[in-house]
Amino acid sequence: MSTGVLFSGGKDSCLALYKFGAENVTCLLSILPYDKDSWMFHQPNEKLLRKQAEMLRLPLIVRKSSAEKNKELEDLRELIKESGVKRLVTGALASNYQGKRIKKICNDFGIKLEVPLWNYSEEKLWKELLQNDFKVILIKISCEGIGKEFIGEVIDKKKYEELKKLSEKYKFRLDFEGGEAETAVLWMPGFTEKINLDYEIKSEDKYRHFLIVKKIKK
Repeated sequence: MSTGVLFSGGKDSCLALYKFGAENVTCLLSILPYDKDSWMFHQPNEKLLRKQAEMLRLPLIVRKSSAEKNKELEDLRELIKESGVKRLVTGALASNYQGKRIKKICNDFGIKLEVPLWNYSEEKLWKELLQNDFKVILIKISCEGIGKEFIGEVIDKKKYEELKKLSEKYKFRLDFEGGEAETAVLWMPGFTEKINLDYEIKSEDKYRHFLIVKKIKK
């Protein structure tokens, strides 16, 4: 069965891909919002996204979208329709807003929906990422409690424990389902090699920081 993964290059979609099995996947499907504060999607760097697909040796189908609430759903619908897949894998964890809308689109097209991480706890999510040696970095921070020094740093066991303590103090979710942060994966099982970045950090205010990719190094 032709299978697409709704792919942002972040920890959730990458772990969902890993659990489902990249060998069972036909293509990666990505929405690129023009606005970094989309209702449904995070805004990956397109060059990094394409590099991740290259490292996974999977074709990538991209559709750009505005961050308008209803328009981005139509763009997702068109992306899925264009792909022609019969099964869709998503890394959704707990967002009913996102989950219900993706499920409706799949139902409309008669596509089977696979959600391997649904209802994962924050601890279980990070346990599997760390046990399988995923190299996860933060590319966006948008909450109190996570300092900009976390941007671009691989979240290893030590960094995870630091984040855990901060989440207990500042009450943000460690899975970032509340929009507290966004991630990118620089290596996971199935990558042909690790991705290395030359980057800078842009800050909009005290609590909003972004990783700007300057160069993807060989």
